[in-house]
Amino acid sequence: MLLSSRNRITCYRASHTRFYSSRPKCDPSKLRNLALVAHIDSGKTTLTESILLKSAYLSVAGSVDTGSTITDFLPAERERGITIQSASIPVHWKDWTFNLIDTPGHADFGMEVESASRVVDGAVVLMDSVEGVESQTKAVWRQLDRYGVSSRIIFLNKLDRPGASFHTCFKSILAHQLHRHPVALTLPISSFNPAHYTQAEPGLRGLVDLVKWNIWKWTGEIWTCHPLPHDPCALGQQDYIPKHHPILSHLFSARSQLLENLAMFSDDLLELLLNQASECTARLDVPHSIIMSSLRKATLNMDIVPVVCGSAINHIGTELLLDYVGELLASPIDIPHDPQGRNPPVSMLAWKVTWDSNRGWMTFVRIYSGALTRHSTVLNTNRNQREKVSKILMLYASHPVEVDELPFGSVGVILGLKFTRTGDTLVSLGGSSGDRSTMRDITPPPAVISTSVIPHSRSDLEPVQEALNALIRTDPSVRSEVQEGQQLIHGLGALHLEIVENRLREEWKVHFEFGKRRVSYREGLGPNTITEYLEHWQTDVGGKRITVTMRFDVSALEDNEQGDPRWDGNIVLNSIGLPLRSPDSISAAPESYIARGIASALSNSPHTSLAMTRIRIKLRGYTLPQSVPLPVLSSGAAVILRNLIRSAGSGPILEPYILLKITVNEDSLGKVMKDITEHGGEVQDLAVGVSVQSGVVDSSNGFAEQQVYIPPQWLSPSSITHVQAQSAPKLKRSIHALAPLSRFLHYSARLRALSGGHGTFEMFNAGFRTVSDSRRLEILKEIGRA
Repeated sequence: MLLSSRNRITCYRASHTRFYSSRPKCDPSKLRNLALVAHIDSGKTTLTESILLKSAYLSVAGSVDTGSTITDFLPAERERGITIQSASIPVHWKDWTFNLIDTPGHADFGMEVESASRVVDGAVVLMDSVEGVESQTKAVWRQLDRYGVSSRIIFLNKLDRPGASFHTCFKSILAHQLHRHPVALTLPISSFNPAHYTQAEPGLRGLVDLVKWNIWKWTGEIWTCHPLPHDPCALGQQDYIPKHHPILSHLFSARSQLLENLAMFSDDLLELLLNQASECTARLDVPHSIIMSSLRKATLNMDIVPVVCGSAINHIGTELLLDYVGELLASPIDIPHDPQGRNPPVSMLAWKVTWDSNRGWMTFVRIYSGALTRHSTVLNTNRNQREKVSKILMLYASHPVEVDELPFGSVGVILGLKFTRTGDTLVSLGGSSGDRSTMRDITPPPAVISTSVIPHSRSDLEPVQEALNALIRTDPSVRSEVQEGQQLIHGLGALHLEIVENRLREEWKVHFEFGKRRVSYREGLGPNTITEYLEHWQTDVGGKRITVTMRFDVSALEDNEQGDPRWDGNIVLNSIGLPLRSPDSISAAPESYIARGIASALSNSPHTSLAMTRIRIKLRGYTLPQSVPLPVLSSGAAVILRNLIRSAGSGPILEPYILLKITVNEDSLGKVMKDITEHGGEVQDLAVGVSVQSGVVDSSNGFAEQQVYIPPQWLSPSSITHVQAQSAPKLKRSIHALAPLSRFLHYSARLRALSGGHGTFEMFNAGFRTVSDSRRLEILKEIGRA
């Protein structure tokens, strides 16, 4: 009988509680704030369960299939078998404490990955060893880049599956330009029976740790660790591995190549290797301390990315991964931080806000300076509001434990905050003005789909609006606006809006209906010359006529320019050319009011009512009569900028595109490809079965394979026949295509009809693209503007 998640939690959770509540100071050098990130279905939640089992937090690991995992505790997560929201859980492993954040892999919940990436110091990037680098793998890697996550480890998961390939995953990392120098720390042993390597049997029964020079062997649920001898002749005399096993002849060269690749980034290791004898076995005499210090330094500097492997569902490789996470990933003191003297001021970032019907508003924070104690009063520098901390919790997924304080570098939950939103900075009162600066924002991904919200009756109007405001506080990737008297909400995808609808009904108990879903198009700047006389605006304030002057430089972005995601793909600069803060950052500064006015003008085009994008706006200056309240600047900026955009004329229209990965039987291939092209899509690649080259990248543009150790193909024997089995009567084919989202909103039913019910697909956001003139006319007719 399956045990519930609560019953599976052992008394070890109590020891965790004592660890946090009784220790006056937690050594920050032993703390690791890390996120598990990956493409959907790569095994993040399964790996989390394996970690909790190996760390003795659980007595029995749960399963995604049965809905019994600790971190997927929402009913919608257990029903669908996917992660919808990130979940935090502290894990104690040996001398380290890991604040582990399990994140969603679905692109519709990318905001959860954004917020987690902002506060972690390291990450474990999972890859399905059958699929290799996929679209969302690259997306989460870019998110880690954007927030400067300084250290990462790649975990090649599911090596026990047919078709898994350690070799091709390495080539995929280079081809998709994830990193120039992936370094294998472990090698897989598919079987301890040499005959299985010639029969292409799938499996994973052991691992070789090239750094610590030992072999891990799994027999059922029992594992043993055996040190490897330094003498090549002695390798064939061990009782734990047959003497004719193919991996034995490869071990010394693999170890040698590991050290030689690492020596490119370590002068100490390079000098040691140069002074050694040339024999391959001499590399085994390198002190372990030098290897680990070189590995850690190169990992923290992003010179290399360590790669380990295993099978999370079988708990193979979990202990090795945990060891390397503790030894190699960054601690809070490894990243730039304020000196932590005696009683330093508190500084923290709110990286997530949730609502709980029993506890109220729960604010997840990361402590960047000082130590937070309960019943403290802090200042929200974004909103210039004082907040009272009533309780401090360590959250074990959905299970809270109250603690007395959160020390420097830790992650926890605060109860009692009334005004704080995701991305806000909280500091202690009484500090200097320099201590009150706001930290870097957390940027929501751009919305690509919208729908109208229709209350059932007039009495439901206010509760629905209040529920929407509360939901947006918990999920900043949801955007709400009133357009032509209609309440619209914008989200990251159809599944995202479906979850939003369920949350409004189940969490806030409001009565409404969703209208027809439609794509969120964008409009660019028109081609006409902008007239400067529009830079003045007159209005009445207190019965007196006043004039506000606002001078803007407005132009379209060049094709190679990247827009600011905080401004929905636009670039907004102040008078000295620095980016203007996001309009969500509330303060009493004049530029904050101007930013809100700019955001209002950009949210609704005067020509099409679409949101504006790909525009560069520079504020050159403004004048406001004395004694006139600053909020007038918001209205002035909105009206003046809107008039400037109107004078430029109607601009190009952009629509969101998606990457499609479709898997169908060979006999349905032609019909599916024809349907894609008929609906405006472009087929980019075809592959046999499941492919480690998914995501469609031209490998000729990838990183060079020279000076990189790429494990041989035979290490994963089943991958060879899996790729070559092209004579199968029901051969699966994978289609990779680029297509407009608007034509594939209801693709599930269409694909089911085309493939006889045997087709599956995944879709991922691919940004916005300018449409043709004929398509522009279709869109204008669709939105009632033509």
